[in-house]
Amino acid sequence: MKKIVSVLGVIALATTAANAAPNYLQRGQNGVYKVTYDYKDRAEVGHWYIGGRLDLNIMNWENEYSTSPEIGVGENKDSYTEAVFGGNVFAGRIFNYFWRAEVEAGIISEFEDADEGVSFKLTVPYLMANGYYDFANGLYVGAGLGVALPKTELDDDAFKSGGRSERNVSPMVGLMAGWSYHLDYNLLLDFRYRLAMLWGPEHTRAYRDGASVDYGTSTLDLTGVEFTNDIGLILDNSISVGLRYEF
Repeated sequence: MKKIVSVLGVIALATTAANAAPNYLQRGQNGVYKVTYDYKDRAEVGHWYIGGRLDLNIMNWENEYSTSPEIGVGENKDSYTEAVFGGNVFAGRIFNYFWRAEVEAGIISEFEDADEGVSFKLTVPYLMANGYYDFANGLYVGAGLGVALPKTELDDDAFKSGGRSERNVSPMVGLMAGWSYHLDYNLLLDFRYRLAMLWGPEHTRAYRDGASVDYGTSTLDLTGVEFTNDIGLILDNSISVGLRYEF
């Protein structure tokens, strides 16, 4: 008999424990349960994220040529619209449901061309601070401000040694629009379009002593002549795809 009572007692305690409210719920005098644990929505309190993108950059700029003293260089201006690849990494913070900010470091990869023996290369690394507004459907818009370090390389067998590359520091501004899609709770697929503007360097190379150019019926002595390539405004239209991980 005692064993039966003991078993019934254990069953009663187990049933009571099973029906008891979780420890984070407290029942008030009116019978209504109240949540007592401290829950915070991460989108409301803010959180960090990191990520990376691969870019297709369509750049537009002009190369303006000149010599000193003036010897004539044919067409003294070339316009370029070129597609190159690039990429960037970024880290940022979401402040609430709609606003976020990030720091982005990237590079617009190398473009190379050659004309009348002079080879030309252009590469643009950059660092930007971006701000975004996220809509509820995944679309977003943004703007960025930063600094670019465009570098040119000029090569010709007739140039003196040294001064092969030139880099300048340029402000860089951008306007962005895009769309993000949640692959899971933390990982997002990100598509972005950006229109950016920056200014390229002016690069001067001097011809070596005894250098000349042969025009068939005549020869032009280039000793003491300097060749200058000047890049003004560079427009960059970039389309990118990337991943963003939110903590």
